[in-house]
Amino acid sequence: MRYIKCECYCEEPCAGKPHARICEGLGVRVLSLLAKLTNIKGAVMNKSEIIDLPKAQWKGAVVPLVTRSDSYYDFEMKQLDSDGCKIELIKREASEEIVHTPEEYDFPDSLYQDHWENAEAFGVVGDSNELLACIEVCPEEWSNRLMVTELWVSDDLRGKGLGKQLMDKAKEVAQKQKRRAIILETQSCNTNAIGFYLHEGFELIGFDTCCYTNDDIGRREVRINLGYFFNRDGKRW
Repeated sequence: MRYIKCECYCEEPCAGKPHARICEGLGVRVLSLLAKLTNIKGAVMNKSEIIDLPKAQWKGAVVPLVTRSDSYYDFEMKQLDSDGCKIELIKREASEEIVHTPEEYDFPDSLYQDHWENAEAFGVVGDSNELLACIEVCPEEWSNRLMVTELWVSDDLRGKGLGKQLMDKAKEVAQKQKRRAIILETQSCNTNAIGFYLHEGFELIGFDTCCYTNDDIGRREVRINLGYFFNRDGKRW
């Protein structure tokens, strides 16, 4: 039987066409595996780089937060009296999409607003120096907590784990500063964000039913306060 040269990864020459076809199939599978490994390596290499966003350069940069949701947390409240009160948060489907945009407010979100003293910001910047994602944190010194004052990821980068990367950065800052907790605010209609924060280990610590207007419950935009705790030892420092 005549041996033929096989264009695969066999250690021995292929003995005839049948074996060559088998080796060809193995070669295709090997190449397919290599391609998958290359894709995995590429995904790791393409992990978005989070950089410092210095105040001198990024103060006033607009954070275009837009809330779109098909569900919300409804508040059912028995008001406080001498016997106590009862409050329930019930997730409900919205009859139509809930949309809140920066144009609704007189103070659109931006980095390094004057009332956030000692804030720090981190994010992802595009090739043209455009902001693609960011997180801003600011210490609340009297309570020894770190506040997340901004968290935003552009639509094109969502679903790629960048939100977790940014939140990990906030946790890193909090631990370096020896903060006892991280706190943040979101809204009852932002159920996607709430789900993300719960997955990141945050829990409900409070709410404000008239933070934005006197009809926040009716508008389905109640301020929700969430917290992440590094310990439960009962100490402030």
